[in-house]
Amino acid sequence: MQALMRSSPDDAGFRDFELPGVAPSRQKRSRETTLALLRAGADMLRTRSLAELSIEVLCTEVGATVGAFYSRFESKEAYFNALMALAARDGEQRLGEIRSPSPDTSLDKLCTIIVSGIIAWMRNHEGVLRAALQHDDTRPDTWSPFKALAKASTMRATPFLLPAMGKGRKAAKTRTIAFGFQVVLGTLVNAILNDPGPLSLSSKEMETRLAGCLLSLLRAEADQSTPR
Repeated sequence: MQALMRSSPDDAGFRDFELPGVAPSRQKRSRETTLALLRAGADMLRTRSLAELSIEVLCTEVGATVGAFYSRFESKEAYFNALMALAARDGEQRLGEIRSPSPDTSLDKLCTIIVSGIIAWMRNHEGVLRAALQHDDTRPDTWSPFKALAKASTMRATPFLLPAMGKGRKAAKTRTIAFGFQVVLGTLVNAILNDPGPLSLSSKEMETRLAGCLLSLLRAEADQSTPR
């Protein structure tokens, strides 16, 4: 399950990803400019909204012209769609790289790995995720790829968690795992969108406490006696 802990997608993942609304880059230098624009925009969205993201400032940041931007992206909307698609693809790649844990891995350890992996992905794409949540008011479908990713993450983790919760009551345990993920993801989404405190997404304590919350939920379910 250590694939969840990968800090960022590799450059090849960006270069080889074909996106609607984005002109394909055939030359290395052109690909590098496209990649630089995507990286700079993702970084700038950490401190400003999508509406506040200036294409002129973005291009100045990477040493490109506005014309170069629009020769690659049909519009600002297409550019943001590319950022969201890349964030979702990174999450999908992380899920695909997950390997089964050893049979003796404790429930405590599994919860820590899972929560740390989710938070690592969210930190890597924090600005894009926040902008997508804010944009959801005008385009309800914006968050759909991330909802699908959350569902896929739950389904991927469930077969790893169930054995560590003991035998019996599989349906009840599966539902508790799904609720546990809802608690974890809901807390993190609120931290990204509103940052209400006391813990922020960047806090190490956020990882520790959320892993503890997930563990407590799963242990409470696992400790229930099997109905007669």
